[in-house]
Amino acid sequence: MRKRLIQIFAFLISSLGWVFVLCTMAMDFWRITQIGGQGGSFIIKVAWYWSNLWKDCFTDSTAVTNCRDFPVLWSVAAYVQGVRGLLMCGLTLGFFAVVLCFIGMDCTYIGGADKTKDKVLLAGSVFHIAGGVSDLAAYCLYINRIARTTFSARVGPGVLRYDLGPPLFLGLVGCFLIFLGAVMYAVTVFRVFCPKSQVVYAYGGGTYMNPRSRGRTLYTGYYRPAGQYASYMGSGRSSSSKISKLSQTTPTKNSLRDAFV
Repeated sequence: MRKRLIQIFAFLISSLGWVFVLCTMAMDFWRITQIGGQGGSFIIKVAWYWSNLWKDCFTDSTAVTNCRDFPVLWSVAAYVQGVRGLLMCGLTLGFFAVVLCFIGMDCTYIGGADKTKDKVLLAGSVFHIAGGVSDLAAYCLYINRIARTTFSARVGPGVLRYDLGPPLFLGLVGCFLIFLGAVMYAVTVFRVFCPKSQVVYAYGGGTYMNPRSRGRTLYTGYYRPAGQYASYMGSGRSSSSKISKLSQTTPTKNSLRDAFV
């Protein structure tokens, strides 16, 4: 029951993370900067320059926005193309990860035996991690581009210094949720890495295996190694000789009883 709850919670967390990442691709204000109205200036008009993965825009104080859509693919800046490609790759891996994890969860009745479902769930968690790394690389690439321009001392006075926008922070939170869900998936199927080991003892030319059940009956009994019990200090006869003598006398008693009957 605890395993199912952890898997359901991991499914919700990881799915929410992918929703965050998907939303960032359509959001505005990936980078933003403003001009005027700062430091006690008497300039009333304030202008905002902002960009996303698809266009550059300008908004004035009257809330009028003018945008320039990015043209065809090969004329876009290289880092924007890289961010797009990494996000698309991460979302594709995330789709397969969600499907595999849904099949491998204990609360679903598809996927086969328990061992097979655990392997499928483990594969889904690996896809989650790979997709999360791809998305994280995309956000880090965009942040690095903004930071290089903002903190560079060689940038001229006419170059805009942008700040980080809300989609970047939302995407980083989404990556964290994806990694958290993948780790929770992997914790529930750690037996795939560390299967239960059985202790095997060797004694007297035979072997002894530690059984799964602790109970012991007349027909399912077993012999433990000689070191686990105290040695017999008796008249000198060993237990094996007694067992052989008992096996020799048993047929005689049975024959006398049959003759009497």
